[in-house]
Amino acid sequence: MKHKALSALIAVAMLGGGVSTAYAQDGSWYLAPRVGVNFSDSNRDTDSSLYTGLGIGWWVSPNFAVDAEIAHNDADFQNDSFRAGREWESVSLGVTGRWFFGDQGSAWRPYVLGGLGAVRHAAYSGTVQHDGWDPMATVGGGIQYNFNERVALRGELAARYDHDNNSLRGQFPGAGDYNHYVDGIVSVGLTIGFGGAAAAEPEPAAAPPPPPPPPEAATEEPAATPVVIDLRGVNFKFDRPRSNEKDITPSLQEPTADSIAILDQAVDVLSRNPNVRVELDGHTDSIGSDEYNQKLSERRAQIVYDYLTSHGVNASQISGVKGFGESNPIDTNDTKEGRARNRRTELAVDGQ
Repeated sequence: MKHKALSALIAVAMLGGGVSTAYAQDGSWYLAPRVGVNFSDSNRDTDSSLYTGLGIGWWVSPNFAVDAEIAHNDADFQNDSFRAGREWESVSLGVTGRWFFGDQGSAWRPYVLGGLGAVRHAAYSGTVQHDGWDPMATVGGGIQYNFNERVALRGELAARYDHDNNSLRGQFPGAGDYNHYVDGIVSVGLTIGFGGAAAAEPEPAAAPPPPPPPPEAATEEPAATPVVIDLRGVNFKFDRPRSNEKDITPSLQEPTADSIAILDQAVDVLSRNPNVRVELDGHTDSIGSDEYNQKLSERRAQIVYDYLTSHGVNASQISGVKGFGESNPIDTNDTKEGRARNRRTELAVDGQ
């Protein structure tokens, strides 16, 4: 790597944790505008230049995102170059994958990146002298931080290699092999999530079954099938609650007031029927690994348990707090609306 690319590596080390890229919590898609500096390979004989890019990305999994991006930088040749005063331009099209480390609930998450694409070089001196497309590859890394559910700051360093056979320098390299270039790119930008899952319509909790008749009135009819008090308005936002979230209020799917109203109905029903025993079951959608979703479903069940018991429900009425991960969906995981319904907690009445 030439000395200017190395300078970019030093710059990102100084950048430290001040900038980041975020996980778009609401929805799988996001826009990613960015701006930065292109540190040209010294053999190009060009100055450092403004770098701009616009991408659209998709979260393949909680730890992996893919961006398609168009980017541009427009440099001047150095004053001591034999082409002094002429303009050198590049436009790149590429696809980049970013792998994020750590738990989604962490405030800061480092990542590495790698990408492939093509870059078009053009050199000007009144009219275009030489231009054309050449293959390129990028590698690098960064660190992330979430501002809120949809907007985040992205900062990273990348080294861009291209095999330039089309610019003036690429076609007439002179002495030595100068058609292999490595530029350093330092950039900051935003990720703006969109396409969030719609909130499920709240439904009132079902009434518990009536108490069993006294022994003298008992019949030989089979026992009633256990019913489920479906907390169907108490759906959760994507990847919520996180491991450090203890308050249920900001963790629920909007509208929060309706979600709390349904939980309060369950509190009222259980408090008035102390003989009823229930099991709390948490569920997730299919986004993410089985292991991660299992722990997430357990957190969902636990945070509802904490709410019920802190609002007057006797802990002895809750026979178990269980997580089922993504194994028991009630709707398709192929749509945003279906996944929103699957992010839920249920009260299973055991018939006591």
